[in-house]
Amino acid sequence: MINDNWKAEDYAFHARFVSDLSQEVIRDLSPQQGETILDLGCGDGVLSREIMRQGCNVIGIDSSPDFVSAAHSIGVDARLCDAQSIEFDGEFDAVFSNAALHWMKRQREVSFRVHRALKPGGRFVAEMGGQGNIATLSEAMHTALDEIGIDFSQRNPWTFPDPGSHAKLLSEVGFEVRKCKLRDRTTPLPTDIHGWLATFTRKLLSDLDAAAREAVTNRIAELCRPKLCGPDETWKVDYVRLNFVAI
Repeated sequence: MINDNWKAEDYAFHARFVSDLSQEVIRDLSPQQGETILDLGCGDGVLSREIMRQGCNVIGIDSSPDFVSAAHSIGVDARLCDAQSIEFDGEFDAVFSNAALHWMKRQREVSFRVHRALKPGGRFVAEMGGQGNIATLSEAMHTALDEIGIDFSQRNPWTFPDPGSHAKLLSEVGFEVRKCKLRDRTTPLPTDIHGWLATFTRKLLSDLDAAAREAVTNRIAELCRPKLCGPDETWKVDYVRLNFVAI
């Protein structure tokens, strides 16, 4: 499914920390010169380009036309494609993904297709939102939407698995799991919570008119303020990441 709910310029301004804080997943990937690597959900291509600079051949895929265009603009071979429908077969030394898998509801299908895309002995290395990710924000979204008669659980765009269930899923589609663990990564925001909400809830609130969307985001910010905003008005987000390596 093509997704036009992303704006690469907004993402770069409000959420550059997503790629800036990717040291662990890049270290887990340990890209080697000459490898062919698929970047699953490549976004604007910044990490694809970093992997390319280490001598790898990289193909990026993303379901957002705006992201694919941004990735092309920095020299990445990016293709418009839903990661839940990839048809590669034994082509990659590694499949890499950062901050994309939690947007994909069909986790088993994605994992199966990734396994098929890898060469024998190839590795699947990823970081995604894990159990407890954005808990404060999610609770606030649930409350704010419930107040206007909308069930958040019916439109929640994310899936944040626990390590045990995700390792089991990976094993069931043929992987040997080498690592699957949660880590807290509370993250200061470069702008504020309104910038985060404008960037990451575009799909969640897409059917609301501008006035209703503003009212909901203001209410979410109000509910989050006690836990996520400091006395100096610096906002943070309560991220929990799931990092895994599977062969």
